[in-house]
Amino acid sequence: MLCLLTLTMMEMFSAVWGNFRILLQSITIFFLWCWLEILRKSKTPTQSVKPEAGDGTKVTPTSVNYHFTRQCNYKCGFCFHTAKTSFVLPIEEAKRGLTMLRSAGMEKINFSGGEPFVQQRGHYVGKLVQFCKEELKLPSVSIVSNGSLITEKWFRLYGEYLDILAVSCDSFNEDVNKLIGRGQGKKNHVENLLKIRQWCRDYNVAFKINSVINRYNVDEDMSEEISRINPVRWKVFQCLIIEGENTGEEALRQAETFVISNKEFKSFLDRHRNIRCLVPESNEQMRDSYLILDEYMRFLDCRNGRKDPSKSVLDVGVENAIKFSGFDEKMFFKRGGKYIWSKADLRLEW
Repeated sequence: MLCLLTLTMMEMFSAVWGNFRILLQSITIFFLWCWLEILRKSKTPTQSVKPEAGDGTKVTPTSVNYHFTRQCNYKCGFCFHTAKTSFVLPIEEAKRGLTMLRSAGMEKINFSGGEPFVQQRGHYVGKLVQFCKEELKLPSVSIVSNGSLITEKWFRLYGEYLDILAVSCDSFNEDVNKLIGRGQGKKNHVENLLKIRQWCRDYNVAFKINSVINRYNVDEDMSEEISRINPVRWKVFQCLIIEGENTGEEALRQAETFVISNKEFKSFLDRHRNIRCLVPESNEQMRDSYLILDEYMRFLDCRNGRKDPSKSVLDVGVENAIKFSGFDEKMFFKRGGKYIWSKADLRLEW
């Protein structure tokens, strides 16, 4: 009888201990899950929990800059959108995203990089240009390029669909261009610029020049050359530092030696004050006044001096993604971001 009682007590103790072990395991798993969740949230960029930019009003993507590739054949020392990935969306996915942006109110698309003409020898960007003009009926389609890979054949195929072509040129002194890194092999950047200028005349495309003012060209006087070339716009940017792109341990460029002061930038602008097509953009004007899409179609928020990405437009839609763009719409209009940007309205006369 005693043995039977002892056996029964042992079975009861074993059952209780088994249940207790299960309870301990459950508590351990619960606390482990809580710890992992806290760790995950601590690593999530502040971008994902920021409130909507501005005063909470809905932002319309009137003008969008789509950097669909980061690859480039030049090595400009101050580049602030460097080749950190080689990813490019399949063209049908890119078209889907552009269609979503058009439905959300986009009027102008600017294709940039990297170098847009690297991908498929310019046919990728050409097909997107044609799609945006023919299918989406966008009032303005433009490209920013270093110009080194553009051919007249490209103009024959796609020129009629392009409103504005901007070519980056920081100096009319070829030695300075080489110091900056704007060059490839024996190609002369300035000679190429002039050749493209003529093609724009021939194929009725508005021609624009973009210049980044930095330590190597800040004392240059470009008045004579700009007046002779006569672009519709001459965008003059102050060299901009972006963490993770052209400064910092993970950056592919270190642009600190290219930086100029606000006073030096103003001095350059004063020297060219008689150039009517000049459009200046200081660091303050430039940083938050652009809607920038990266190669994954994520808006990039530059408010904290780096590029914090939203989720992709393709995954969450334009309205949800644009909330985390950091876009300053007031500064966009203040810097003259909205202008006559359709070549039909420009009434180009060469």
